Amino acid sequence: MPSLLTALNPEQLEAVTLPHQSALVLAGAGSGKTRVLTTRIAYLIQSGEASPHGMLAVTFTNKAAKEMLTRIAAMLPINTRGMWIGTFHGLCNRLLRAHHQDAGLPQTFQILDSGDQLAVIKRILKNLGANDDKFPPRQVQWFINNAKEEGLRASQVEAYDDYTRKMVEFYASYEQQCNKEGVVDFAELLLRSYELLMRNEIVREHYRGRFLHILVDEFQDTSRLQYKWLRLLAGPKTAVFAVGDDDQSIYAFRGANTGNMREFEQDFRIPRIIKLEQNYRSHGNILDAANTLIRNNNGRLGKNLWTSEGRGEPIRVYNAPTDFDEAAFIVEEVRSLRAEGVALSQIALLYRSNAQSRVLEHALFNASLPYRVYGGMRFFERQEIKHALAYLRMIANPEDDNALLRIVNFPARGIGLRSLEQLQDEARQQGGSLWDAMLKKCRGREPSMPDLPNKFPAGTGENKEPNRPRRGIEGFVALIESMRQVCETLPLPEIVGHMLEHSGLVEHYRAEREGADRLENLNELINAATAFVHEAEEDGLAVFLNHASLEAGEHQAGGGEDALQLMTVHSAKGLEFHSVFLSGLEEGLFPHDNSRNEAGGLEEERRLMYVALTRARRRLYLSFAQSRMLHGQTRYNIPSRFIEEIPQSVLKWLQPVQKTAPWRPEPVSPTQAFAARPQIRETGARETGTREAAASPWRVGQNVVHARFGAGVIVNCEGRGADARVEVKFGRNGTKWLLLEYAKLTAV
Repeated sequence: MPSLLTALNPEQLEAVTLPHQSALVLAGAGSGKTRVLTTRIAYLIQSGEASPHGMLAVTFTNKAAKEMLTRIAAMLPINTRGMWIGTFHGLCNRLLRAHHQDAGLPQTFQILDSGDQLAVIKRILKNLGANDDKFPPRQVQWFINNAKEEGLRASQVEAYDDYTRKMVEFYASYEQQCNKEGVVDFAELLLRSYELLMRNEIVREHYRGRFLHILVDEFQDTSRLQYKWLRLLAGPKTAVFAVGDDDQSIYAFRGANTGNMREFEQDFRIPRIIKLEQNYRSHGNILDAANTLIRNNNGRLGKNLWTSEGRGEPIRVYNAPTDFDEAAFIVEEVRSLRAEGVALSQIALLYRSNAQSRVLEHALFNASLPYRVYGGMRFFERQEIKHALAYLRMIANPEDDNALLRIVNFPARGIGLRSLEQLQDEARQQGGSLWDAMLKKCRGREPSMPDLPNKFPAGTGENKEPNRPRRGIEGFVALIESMRQVCETLPLPEIVGHMLEHSGLVEHYRAEREGADRLENLNELINAATAFVHEAEEDGLAVFLNHASLEAGEHQAGGGEDALQLMTVHSAKGLEFHSVFLSGLEEGLFPHDNSRNEAGGLEEERRLMYVALTRARRRLYLSFAQSRMLHGQTRYNIPSRFIEEIPQSVLKWLQPVQKTAPWRPEPVSPTQAFAARPQIRETGARETGTREAAASPWRVGQNVVHARFGAGVIVNCEGRGADARVEVKFGRNGTKWLLLEYAKLTAV
């Protein structure tokens, strides 16, 4: 017994050796949470208070569950194979397998992953004759999963309008089909397991009598249904040991509810919260920054991290003129760290949004520094970017069969596999390309005929529905021909923008539940094209496509190669590094623009910032750019409020190198940077983070007329000089951003 407990500090020891009672352990970042949880399990077994099969431990990832089992096996000479330690979904699957008849499932029921579930939904929508444009399959999938996560069956969902009534109908049909086939999706595992425990008293009391100890990891990330499942499992004699940190709750978009910690405290009559505040990861300056920042959040359970490791280095802050300068600075600092003996694998580049990685990847590519994108793909390897590049390849060369096959039915336009097989057969017989076969099929004559009129341009012209492209092979040919004709005289960034607007990619990803990141990546492709024109002094589409292929295929870090780690802050949770660079600390980026429209959104962004800060052990860099390219245009930024919320005594501001390029703004001092920042109440609407030209004749709310799009009203303004642009809402033509230098708007 002493060997288990000797390495614990007083608070850890108290948590591990608690008598048989429920407890809430507030475990700060780097405070030894996993050690406490696994040692508690080993202590209960070794002391004889519980058997290995008389407890249940639940966590959120298979990796964490395996680590827990490995540590327990190292502490005790027992076989951990049969222990109930796993994820919520894994444990629910085990429960349903054991009681499949009571749960109304066949013994060999299969589990649908996300892709399989989407395929079933598409099949159902097709059988019901649903309109894919009005009811995108991914939106239906989100509706079903969201209802299940709320604990609602189709018959329990309130249908308050015609649209919701149709979605409920699809949900009911999906339920019926899954029951018929004997399959369950991930959300169903938890919901059906909950229903089993709630309705079957014999099963419920059996497990309550068996599991007298329930241990929960990452408790702050539990959803409402997961908490209700835990409450059903916990009988009057069960001790629930919950470990979590409300300051690291960053998954509200997945259903995580920090309120569960408060409810747990009341429901299980917790006499006192045990706080693990000694940090074994970071130096004092980093912890002071994190502690001071997070105090700005309301309703916290409250804790203060400390360390015995000393103050350490100050946090370095870099105020970059542009996002390109920011990336160049990071590259130089990474080289310096490498020269000091820090392994690249111990250096992390963090960012709020996946789209930010593109500029960083480009700088690393040029510097020949190997890197890996953790938990995701490199920019030019991402699905949405590959689709967009395939459209661009078709604009550059419609004979490209690989590009055609990738996008011919993406987004879906009703071209079946049989039609494609016939086209491929015809192309082989003629010795030509698929495009040639398509043209011949559409026109009934040889493709070499000179006149190629575009009668069906996507989104304009003779379509009765301006924003809905034609379907089938004819529609695809008309779309590509239209884009090729329009793009002949456009500069490269505008070619990319035109393609995104008319290809249907934007509409497709906008309908996805988590499509916001993909849309940001598509917009970043415009920035990539703009940067390419500036750097390479080339404006050709074919040259840009070659450049994209090179960046996608070069400098791939091998499995054993030392490589820099790139990731979003969400992906970094649970990890730690010697040195961390946190880039893009600008209003609208971090905190993200979306946070102002969501209840508690800003506080979640601050928790995300707290997680980012506490990933660093020894050295931490914060950086922001005064100007950043968005949607192919330059946006002028103000520093994130989060930098201002950190004590200035722990910060060291680095002076940017003066740049002479005419398109780079002059750097400003830290005082000037914060002075430009508007004073904002966190509960109110946030002002835009742009500096507008004082003499601009345009204003929000002004009525205007455009030669092509007609009458509209200005809903947003940003930029200045040659970069000034406005967002205009045009009747049937929708909302569009227009560069004032070229738009030729007329005030009404």
